[in-house]
Amino acid sequence: MTTRRNFIRNSALGVAAVAAATPSALAMLAPENTTSVNKGAFQPLRVSVFSYSFHGLLRAGMMDIFHFFETCKYRYGLNTADLWNGMFSQTDDKYIDKVHSALEDRQLVVPNIAADFAHIMPAGRDDPEKLIALQNRYMQIAKRLGIGFLRFDAGPHMLNGRKEIDGWTNQEFDYIVKRYKELASIAYDNGFKAGAEVHGGPTSCFVHMEKLIKAVDHPGFGICLHFGGWQGTYEENLAAEKAVAKYVCHTHIPWNVCEDPNLPKRLAILRDVGYTGYYSVEHHSGQNEYNLVEAQLSKVRAVLTGWNRGRSDELQPRIDPNARITW
Repeated sequence: MTTRRNFIRNSALGVAAVAAATPSALAMLAPENTTSVNKGAFQPLRVSVFSYSFHGLLRAGMMDIFHFFETCKYRYGLNTADLWNGMFSQTDDKYIDKVHSALEDRQLVVPNIAADFAHIMPAGRDDPEKLIALQNRYMQIAKRLGIGFLRFDAGPHMLNGRKEIDGWTNQEFDYIVKRYKELASIAYDNGFKAGAEVHGGPTSCFVHMEKLIKAVDHPGFGICLHFGGWQGTYEENLAAEKAVAKYVCHTHIPWNVCEDPNLPKRLAILRDVGYTGYYSVEHHSGQNEYNLVEAQLSKVRAVLTGWNRGRSDELQPRIDPNARITW
């Protein structure tokens, strides 16, 4: 029987034997080829998890931003952390430095920050100066953390019976375009991009988002494609996804889209226009988040792995019902 004491004793003897071995004997143990690992053997899958996916755990006091980093790195094996600003408990320099250190320790990159409550167009009781100050602060944070894309909703909130399809007034639209141009210019000069998301308000209507993209027309501007977030039918969503693909800087992929049999084709729309960003899953239920997020991640990973292996039009390979199974 191998006890812990015997294991330690035998291990010690093994170490002593190696220490006593002649140089020629040790040479026999050395590998014939001592070249370094081929780091270009394969490319890591460009997947991530949006931290809003754990808003239930956050609300229950069972997760914070640092726990989220641990979850990304060690539970899901990711090299990314897609951030929702609702997980920032503070935004002062000292706190952001801690966030930076935590990312560096875990070797995580941040493809995106979604900055809620910092929308461009004020509405209701919003203080325009405070919104601008928040936007400017998140631009500084984005630069400090080295992110890829910073999302600000266009706004405004639809109040007083207004509907998304109504769009913006001319005055609102001019203000939104001007501000996005300013933010995009600063972002571009600092190595990242800023822009809008398919995320409520007029930007959830393709006709208005298209108008916004064309009006801003800046290399530092882009959009986060929240799959399935467009107003309209399923078919209209597919058409809109294809139409905006070349402007997409980041993605959020909810549960129902991960469950869609057409998921490979929908994601391939981005791949086919040369998209180099991340495919990020977003979960909304607030329940059983660890497991349900993992289920979504697995679907997206399966698609990207399928691409690497030559499959592009289906999540699961077709099986010939008449084929014989051999062992």
